[in-house]
Amino acid sequence: MRIDDYGFGYIVIDGKRYTSDVIIYRDRVYDGWWRKEGHRLHLSDLEDVIREKPEILIIGTGRFGVMKVPDEVVRRLEEMGIKVIVLKTKEACKKYNELKDKHYVVAALHLTC
Repeated sequence: MRIDDYGFGYIVIDGKRYTSDVIIYRDRVYDGWWRKEGHRLHLSDLEDVIREKPEILIIGTGRFGVMKVPDEVVRRLEEMGIKVIVLKTKEACKKYNELKDKHYVVAALHLTC
């Protein structure tokens, strides 16, 4: 999977355009990712990611970084052996493309605010 382009409200992955929040796994894209509390991430929002056991989880917090990722969520994921990188979505996309061939990376990306 490669992120080809990102802009407010859309992302292009391997040539396919998505217009809702996504989770990018090694072999598939889950689009329509909704969180329990839209702009605040909960551990329960990442149950499938946790089952997948990636080395690294990149969290894109939106174009302007509006989605909040509590320290407790990061701490719990890291206790499970998942390194967490939290960035605004544009930077998260770049980081995903940089790391995806060297590590098992999952990206959970908020596409708007």
